[in-house]
Amino acid sequence: MFLAPYFRLARAGFVLAREGALSIIPRESLPPALRAPIALGRLVERPEVRRTGHVERLNRALRLLGPTYVKFGQTLATRPDVVGPQVAADLQGLQDRMEPFDAALVPGILQLALGPKAGELRDMSAPVAAASIAQVHKARLVPANGLPRVVAVKILRPGVAQRFRSDIESFYAGARLVERLARKLRRLKPVQVVETLDHSARLELDLRLEAAAISELAENIKGDKGFVIPTVSWDHTAQNVLTTTWVEGIPVRDLPALDAAGVDRKLLAANILQSFLKHAIRDGFFHADMHPGNLFADPATSDVIAVDFGIMGRIGRSERRFLADILYGFITRDYRLVAERHFEIGYVPANQSVDDFTLAIRSIGEPLHGRTAADISMAKVLGQLFAVTDLFSMQTQPQLVLLQKSMVLVEGVARALDPDLDIWSLAEPVVGDWLRREAGPMGRIDDLKRGLEVFADAARRVPIILAEAELVLAQTRLEKQNQQSRDLNNRIGLGMGAAGLVLLGLLLGAVL
Repeated sequence: MFLAPYFRLARAGFVLAREGALSIIPRESLPPALRAPIALGRLVERPEVRRTGHVERLNRALRLLGPTYVKFGQTLATRPDVVGPQVAADLQGLQDRMEPFDAALVPGILQLALGPKAGELRDMSAPVAAASIAQVHKARLVPANGLPRVVAVKILRPGVAQRFRSDIESFYAGARLVERLARKLRRLKPVQVVETLDHSARLELDLRLEAAAISELAENIKGDKGFVIPTVSWDHTAQNVLTTTWVEGIPVRDLPALDAAGVDRKLLAANILQSFLKHAIRDGFFHADMHPGNLFADPATSDVIAVDFGIMGRIGRSERRFLADILYGFITRDYRLVAERHFEIGYVPANQSVDDFTLAIRSIGEPLHGRTAADISMAKVLGQLFAVTDLFSMQTQPQLVLLQKSMVLVEGVARALDPDLDIWSLAEPVVGDWLRREAGPMGRIDDLKRGLEVFADAARRVPIILAEAELVLAQTRLEKQNQQSRDLNNRIGLGMGAAGLVLLGLLLGAVL
């Protein structure tokens, strides 16, 4: 039904407003045009929310609304600086403490997905983690040829694909509505943003693609230290089942357990942030769902152990260079560099002033230097950024949406571990090394290599292009000849028609 997505969207908005979701949005971070609608929406808040300011049922509301809304809540759970510590604590239950589905369904799901191989998965435990998309069981893998080992078996929730489809359809409806009714917000490209989320969701709902992502990431980080991931058992993986090695660690959100085990929380935070930047800037392929439920710490080494690779981000070389230059510009206070890169990638239209935009970037960057994470109000920073985007008609870059979301998650996790986190100091070695390599001989060699590859590809295509050109020319000649024949026939026909008319006139004249 055409109106169904709009009804679902309206219902979701009402449920969230009733449970106090609108009250956690900092007023100062909103543009003036949105303040009145938000105030109007807050009129339906439950009296307890208005009286106490506590949104204890928001967690439950997000679960009821579906997996897409749960994902949004997981992001908010990492940002106590934006939504407040109490709301963030409440939302942490969305990360891996959801209600599991009926355990009686598991044997049938495994048998249907894996066939005879399902019998090699034994001693299946109760769910050790249950999230919005899937749940994880601990099991013993006893292969026909090989040694028994402990594995993690991830199983998609039955019916989750249909729930995701309904949510995404509602988001499309809302995005189209925004584009029609709010012209000023078209620059944010809401439909393209939803398309990016839609693509990500489709990938997340096929666990074979998650297995492939683990494999690719493992190749990228094989020489790195500080970041550990499991390995895949391909014989026991299907569209809705993923089997990997079992990893042991302390959840990064369990701060007392980390302290009791002697984990260096500052080192752990640095590993999380720097690993993410390496993967994004160096490789262009990164874990895009690094909430605390997916991250563990090795108590012996303070290494990060990551799981759940259903959402991965991929950016091209130009976007990687953009990210590196932006970070490096803020680190070195080169705000002109930051401004110019925004223009080059198309974030800011060419009809805007580079000098004025540089000044706006400076107004955001200068207050951040010399301060710890605990001293920075992200609500105010977000408010400033939104004001700047509006002032300079900045365009949303859909390919960077996952990267931006992931950076929010990673920063939130790292600052929870280390309240004195200095983002710029930790980012500089990764960003600086990559930029120096890009600008140095190795970068030039890479550029030359890419140029030669393009040239070689073009050279390989020359015979094909020439053959296609000859074919087009032959077709053109044939069409021209056919047209000339048609023209000649038409002229002959006209001539004969004219002669006929003349003959007919003579005959009529003779008769008369």
